[in-house]
Amino acid sequence: MRRLFLSIAIALSVPAAHAAGPATNAAAPATNAAGPATNASAIVVQDQTALRAAPRDSAQQQALLFQGEVVEVRGARMDYLQVWDHQRERGGYIRATQVRRTGTDGADAAELLGVLRFLRDTAGSEALGIGIAAAWIKAAPAEILAGTAGTEALDALGGFADRLARRASSGGVQSKAAETALAAHLEVALRYGVNFVSFERLGRMQICYDGEAQRRVLALKATPEQQARAALALTRNECVDPAQKAHERYARDQWRAAVLDRVDTAELSGMWKNRVLMHRASIQAGLAYQAARRGEPAAPAAGRALADLALVQRAELTDEDQTSMNDSAMRVNASRWAALPAPAPAPVGQSPVLLTQPGQPGETCVLLVGAAEAARNDLRNPLLRRCTFGVVWAASANANREGNALALAVQPLDTWRELWLLRKDGSAWSVAVLPPAATLPETGYAEFAGWVPGGRQMLVAREARGEGKYRKSFEVVDLQTLASERQAGDPAVLGPFQRWQDAGWKRHSVSVR
Repeated sequence: MRRLFLSIAIALSVPAAHAAGPATNAAAPATNAAGPATNASAIVVQDQTALRAAPRDSAQQQALLFQGEVVEVRGARMDYLQVWDHQRERGGYIRATQVRRTGTDGADAAELLGVLRFLRDTAGSEALGIGIAAAWIKAAPAEILAGTAGTEALDALGGFADRLARRASSGGVQSKAAETALAAHLEVALRYGVNFVSFERLGRMQICYDGEAQRRVLALKATPEQQARAALALTRNECVDPAQKAHERYARDQWRAAVLDRVDTAELSGMWKNRVLMHRASIQAGLAYQAARRGEPAAPAAGRALADLALVQRAELTDEDQTSMNDSAMRVNASRWAALPAPAPAPVGQSPVLLTQPGQPGETCVLLVGAAEAARNDLRNPLLRRCTFGVVWAASANANREGNALALAVQPLDTWRELWLLRKDGSAWSVAVLPPAATLPETGYAEFAGWVPGGRQMLVAREARGEGKYRKSFEVVDLQTLASERQAGDPAVLGPFQRWQDAGWKRHSVSVR
């Protein structure tokens, strides 16, 4: 079991090549040291800790150290410790109040575990928490490492690393000092063997912890809450590289779904159960979209996504979880048409018929043909032809009774569904696309909600998150201009929604929740 922590524990070991520094070095034990010079380790507990050439505040500053860094203690003078920094290969003096001495026996392990429990919920102390976790791992006996305390330490270590990665990816405006400290904390974590991956997402850098500690937690005998925390951290949506190829993304999402399925939600509190269910639903919705693109059955995944989302207890949602709930609902609603059966062949009549056929590799072409041509299966001269690399949900096709408009759901991304409006102007047909929002595609949907009699208006529901903004609206849209004539955050306050909303939309949509 101890081998699992070797990469972390080795960071606290004193390198043999430096165990005996030259006597003239500033970090060499002083003859008048006030304390023992036992080559013990100490962890820096404050950012911007000065390593000085002498035990005085006025002495020259050799370097600045940050929380979590490890130094070797070689002696003490007054209220300073005489130390050697192996990372910088430099010695000096540090105030004793700015570091924490660490030992290597069982008594030290018990004390360090208490500190670790205190730090795990202290924002901004991630690098220090990683250092304390490493010190505990080094001091704890093998039988303790293999028990519940070892799992707890790994759980805390993974939480520190994940929080640090979130801080680094937040993209908020920070002062120069805060940016310097954050970069130093990431470097400290790397020295302990805590690794991160990075890639570009939506024009900025995304940094994610590689999840080694969480994988260990899932492999050990962990509590349901520890399993939930580990599984949620390992399967974060924002930590999926958007540059992955389609087959790699599909395999990755299948693995993420399997990880979440290992969590026993029956033993979880309402809050953690909600978090697992919401995340399961969003991943299953993505699997439904990807299965549809591959020509595989998508209904099982879409049905699972809807079922998991329906189990979420709204009364147990925290303020933070409201955002996750909205994002999960948008992802599920974007792929919900996969759970509905394919439409029956349209009866021969006077209205045009919507058909689909393969186009170029990966393309689906939408064809609008006259009733007579559809009866003869003559697709050579359609009234309209439009191709897309997105998933065309043919079951969503809905024509108004005036026969001059038809709504169709098309999903170009697993988290983004658009509304195609096929309109007739005179004898010609055209296509207009209503996106979820006028932003870069992130998460959202725009969907048909009903026809207003007269052939001039349509009811639309839209919900999206993009460029840092979230918006949900129900709108009465003009068919010719696509302008929103009336809109509200609640459909109950719009008269047309009360009178003309589509029964199928109200029954199946997740937008009304």
